[in-house]
Amino acid sequence: MPHKVDVHVGQKIRQRRWLTGMTQQRLAELVGIKFQQIQKYETGANRVSASRLWDIADALDVDVSFFFEGIKSEEEQAQEVVENVPSDLLGDKEAMDLIRSYYSIPEDQRRRLFELARVLSDVA
Repeated sequence: MPHKVDVHVGQKIRQRRWLTGMTQQRLAELVGIKFQQIQKYETGANRVSASRLWDIADALDVDVSFFFEGIKSEEEQAQEVVENVPSDLLGDKEAMDLIRSYYSIPEDQRRRLFELARVLSDVA
């Protein structure tokens, strides 16, 4: 499973490349690699080395720090989760309706719904 930092850096590479109107092929040429490697970087499947990230930053005309903007620590992410949960969860009618509905779903489907919710919350 890719590390969240590798995924974030890859997304920032894709974002900047797209904003500049550059193709993966062109970026790969400027950096001296194959475009498939750019694809792997952008998805987070492969980790970008420091020297390669330096070359990519140069090709995309940004500082290396650009690729790390917006990354949150585990503590910051946990705090956001806590802030998004109502203080009186059991007193929240919507939450109770959701829990009641959730447990009325057959167990095998409920497990799949739970996994879907987990994936969606990780993406957000």
